[in-house]
Amino acid sequence: MINLRTWSIALLALGLCLTRTNLHAADKPITLKLGTLAPANTSYHKNLQAMGESWKKASDGAVKLIIYPNGTLGGESDMVQLMQTHSLDAGLLTSVGLAEIDRDVFALQSMPMAFRSLDEVDYVGEHLRPQLEKLMLAKGYLVLFWSDSGWIRFFTRTPVLHPDDLRKLKIFSWAGNAQQYDLWKSVGFSPVALETAGIPTGLMSKTIDAVPMPPFFALAGQLDTQAKYMLELNWAPLVGAAVVRKDAWDRVPAAAREAMLKIAAEAGKQVKAAGRAESDAAVTAMVKRGLTVQKVTPEVAEEWHAMIEKIQGQIRGKIVPPDVFDESQRLIKEYRSSGAAAGK
Repeated sequence: MINLRTWSIALLALGLCLTRTNLHAADKPITLKLGTLAPANTSYHKNLQAMGESWKKASDGAVKLIIYPNGTLGGESDMVQLMQTHSLDAGLLTSVGLAEIDRDVFALQSMPMAFRSLDEVDYVGEHLRPQLEKLMLAKGYLVLFWSDSGWIRFFTRTPVLHPDDLRKLKIFSWAGNAQQYDLWKSVGFSPVALETAGIPTGLMSKTIDAVPMPPFFALAGQLDTQAKYMLELNWAPLVGAAVVRKDAWDRVPAAAREAMLKIAAEAGKQVKAAGRAESDAAVTAMVKRGLTVQKVTPEVAEEWHAMIEKIQGQIRGKIVPPDVFDESQRLIKEYRSSGAAAGK
């Protein structure tokens, strides 16, 4: 029996395919359709819109970018499925969605508390990027740009400071990411698998009590109205990328591709800068309307590090491929020993 989710994806695919057929029949500009969970009218959405306008000019009107924000095409796994069936051309995805294409991207997000600063994230990302982009291309996807949204923090219904405090709560885990779910379970937590769109309802219904998320997205989703506490612990960066199917990109006029890639790279820089800045501003805004920030002392941070140390063997291999994990750790050590960290 075909379930409702399968029917929904099939209908979305049919609608998008019919749109493409009609466009070609009418001899209109090449249309690239991009899906994202990013809320409409946020800096993420606006930067994508600006990229689309610049693409249109760079291609002399030959390329039109249509953006589907707010997760209107489903969760990230749904969007990847739509791309794989050639019903969607591109997506701005977090590492959760990107990992459905290639798991190596987990190196930048799924190593909790591995990074001391966002400068370290940049250093490791810049060095891993050629390898990751080559792997993505082999799977049929071109990376337009990489970005991140700053640090993931824990937003909770009740105060959390120590790992044992979080163990008492039901914590959100991305649906479809069985490895992450199992990892939470292995250290005594109670994960609940949901799609990102289900977080607000999950908090209201008390299906979940804790959500790991960057402050900006917590503010945009008004999660602080239910999860009134934030643990100020730099758990991991929320890393993502804009990708486009290679066969869809090949439809773009060859003369415009280089200029469009440069435009995309600049858009990525703007997305990253805005995302990081807005995370700090989001915390300030939520505190004004009642959010309580739980400060972390070095002693408390050490408790979290000790917990993570016990599961490094599971992260390496089960979550992050061993070679990428080892290279990431090497690059982190290289950055710290170079003296660059001291100068920041």
